[in-house]
Amino acid sequence: MTTNPSPQIWLYDTTLRDGTQCEGLSVSIEDKLRIAKRLDQLGIPFIEGGWPGANPKDVQFFWQLQEDPLKQAEIVAFCSTRRPNTIAADEPMLQAILTAGSRWVTIFGKSWDLHVTEGLKTTLAENLAMIRDTIEYFRSQGRRVIYDAEHWFDGYKHNPDYALQTLEAAIASGAEWLVLCDTNGGTLPHEVSESVQTVNSHLSSMICQKLMTNEQKQTTIPQIGIHTHNDCDLAVANALAAVMAGATMVQGTINGYGERCGNANLCSLIPNLQLKMGYGCIGEHQLTQVTEASRFVSEVVNLAPDEHAPFVGRSAFAHKGGIHVSAVERNPLTYEHIQPEQVGNRRRIVISEQAGLSNVLAKARTFGIELDKQTPQARQILQRLKQLESQGYQFEAAEASFALLMYEALGDRQEFFEVKGFQVHCDLVEGKETSSALATVKVAVNGQNILEAAEGNGPVAALDAALRKALVNFYPQLASFELTDYKVRILDGHAGTAAKTRALVESGNGHQRWTTVGVSTNILAASYQAVVEGLEYGLLLHSQAEAALKA
Repeated sequence: MTTNPSPQIWLYDTTLRDGTQCEGLSVSIEDKLRIAKRLDQLGIPFIEGGWPGANPKDVQFFWQLQEDPLKQAEIVAFCSTRRPNTIAADEPMLQAILTAGSRWVTIFGKSWDLHVTEGLKTTLAENLAMIRDTIEYFRSQGRRVIYDAEHWFDGYKHNPDYALQTLEAAIASGAEWLVLCDTNGGTLPHEVSESVQTVNSHLSSMICQKLMTNEQKQTTIPQIGIHTHNDCDLAVANALAAVMAGATMVQGTINGYGERCGNANLCSLIPNLQLKMGYGCIGEHQLTQVTEASRFVSEVVNLAPDEHAPFVGRSAFAHKGGIHVSAVERNPLTYEHIQPEQVGNRRRIVISEQAGLSNVLAKARTFGIELDKQTPQARQILQRLKQLESQGYQFEAAEASFALLMYEALGDRQEFFEVKGFQVHCDLVEGKETSSALATVKVAVNGQNILEAAEGNGPVAALDAALRKALVNFYPQLASFELTDYKVRILDGHAGTAAKTRALVESGNGHQRWTTVGVSTNILAASYQAVVEGLEYGLLLHSQAEAALKA
């Protein structure tokens, strides 16, 4: 018995071009190459690499990919139609596109008459000529063309006849895809659906008519694509509406990066299309890499990942309420719409003051500890948790500190070192702050006292450096630890400078990351506690890894 294959949706990633227009996002050539290769591994069929000729970085990017091509993806060069009242063959910017060497080229042209007359300062007829001439030129040079109809939906609303003429010009010139762009991001899903249906119907009628009159030899209708922006928080919904209306290409970016409010988020589109709607996009194994790819790209572009992002966010399958946790433990379908493993994510049990015993038991299992409701330590952990959270601690984002709390209640907390005391000096000379702070720490390891001092760019960095300096001879693995993030929050602002402070410190070892928390009316004391527990938990992970290898 054979099964019918899923209908195919062609994914087109524009993270490296449209995505880089996101405010605060900047990438090097090396960054772009790393992202392109990761998208290639993910199975994305089309990867838009940039606009060669618009800047030297994109030129170098395409040249390097000629030397080291992608495995399966088509790399696509992007540019506009030729300028008004010129000839495509004479345009220097189009020559740069040819030099890039990509087999596919995406050309964008104007669909909205307002942009033609006000933006390009030319006639409607000349704009049609620009579309035809540019596409015909690239086709004559052996390139395959995707035509992006910029501002399509706004143009169609204001002058539908002319907007359709621009698509006809692209078809007649040899474009294989017509991508309808919601450039301003203001279109609603029902409008997208109606417009895509209209375009499909119009193109079918047009081509049939020309075939009947022998005006055109083309027998296939160019396929429709969709490119949406998120200004109304509808980019994903609009892309899905277009697919349901007949679009077969979806353009978007990883994590929804893009100008203004961003583009359609491929990390949401892919699982929705594949798991919810039954379309084929990427391989099943590649689907399990979506979460990792999302986080990889966010790391490379140096933007914090959205912890609450659907499907791939750290909180996407997090359960906090005790009733929810108890139900999910019995049957995940009660509060999860898919299995998190399908997209490479995982279920998390969140520990907080709202937690019940179910949360504690489930959380303990994630650390390999089996408890039951009758275990005295389970209630002891819960009581201690609620007591600390009433003082301002927060363990939702500091699971490493909760693990240490749990090991302590069970009598299994290893004592790698003991901090006897510390001092931090930040000098202010003649009203000018110095660029560094000096920290002195006294620690005990195996009954031996060590006194060390170190400088750092600020008191927390100095304290961290002094602790590592004191401990690294006993624990060489500390050399691979790094403090990756540091956050401070004032808990009771009405108390002014006497307010209680919560410090969250994220640490890593190159393979894992963990977060610890400290609370005090003294910001340095809160930071000290979080830094110390961060080092302690890292040593615990190393110890557990060594024990597992020996076993």
